[in-house]
Amino acid sequence: MNFIDTHAHLDGEEYNDDRDDVVARAREAGVSAILVPAIHLPSITAVLDVCRRYPGYAYPMIGLHPEEVKADWREVLAEMKKLYTDEFIAVGEVGLDYYWSREFEKEQLEAFEEQIQWAIEWNKPLDIHCRKAQNEMVKLLRKYEKDLPGGVFHCFTGNEIEAAELLQFDKFALGVGGVLTFKKSHLPEVLPSAVPLDRIVIETDAPYMAPVPMRGKRNESAYVRHVLECMAECYGVSVEDMAEATNNNVKRIFGI
Repeated sequence: MNFIDTHAHLDGEEYNDDRDDVVARAREAGVSAILVPAIHLPSITAVLDVCRRYPGYAYPMIGLHPEEVKADWREVLAEMKKLYTDEFIAVGEVGLDYYWSREFEKEQLEAFEEQIQWAIEWNKPLDIHCRKAQNEMVKLLRKYEKDLPGGVFHCFTGNEIEAAELLQFDKFALGVGGVLTFKKSHLPEVLPSAVPLDRIVIETDAPYMAPVPMRGKRNESAYVRHVLECMAECYGVSVEDMAEATNNNVKRIFGI
């Protein structure tokens, strides 16, 4: 049985001492692919280097994370776009984040819109980060709804109403990670009632947000198996069926 981690920062310095071991453990756990998002201009080279180190296993994305959007975002995106090749499987990690600050609210919206246009121009799916900004995100996506190539709403932690709103974008799936396994999470009730099996993928967001029973430790792709097992239990299906469903969704959205 194999399954896919659709979001892991495998290029992160947290793995500099044991990256090969991390990948080996992921393979052993059943992870057949890892999708690796960029977050800013310097990370693009690191993401490519890591993915080329594990060809056919780690797949790169290109994008500017909303928390990295500053006053110079136009120049940053111009440089980033020069680095694009068809090797990138998606535009990500991009989106909006007003959790800590709204200082660059306007800039985040403009940078996100430009990267939506990249996805449409290149016919690449979006890997979208959104925190405390769903209304603004949805309004912007609706502007391009007919042309959107699809993607994933990364790190979904919302309720049934929020899920329904996101699932109106019919080429997108919800990405669910370690939060599903947390004791106080409402996702075990929300997901089966609001999200069909053909609209969900699993992820770690490693090295962050490790699932139970690894909570508090550095997260890594091997731990996505705990998310998969918890999700299968929530939906009342076998782990094998859940793996097959999420793998099919990844293939449909990302083409891998």
